[in-house]
Amino acid sequence: MFKVRVFVTLRESVLDPQGNAVKNALHSMNFNEVNDVRIGKYMELLIDKNVADLDASVKEMCEKLLANIVIEDYRYEVEEVVAQ
Repeated sequence: MFKVRVFVTLRESVLDPQGNAVKNALHSMNFNEVNDVRIGKYMELLIDKNVADLDASVKEMCEKLLANIVIEDYRYEVEEVVAQ
């Protein structure tokens, strides 16, 4: 099995009102060292080892469902899971 960690974030050119609200809340709590906050999504997928092309499969999942590629970027990490 493979564990795939998918990270989805808004593109830099897209305004992030939720991130801005969190930054303002942090500032109101005297965490003034925070210059910017960007909110994103994190997902973990467990995928069978017998997938013919894991990278192509994960990219297709991200582009068709997990990320809105018009306004979001994604990246992923793959880790082989050893059965115990």
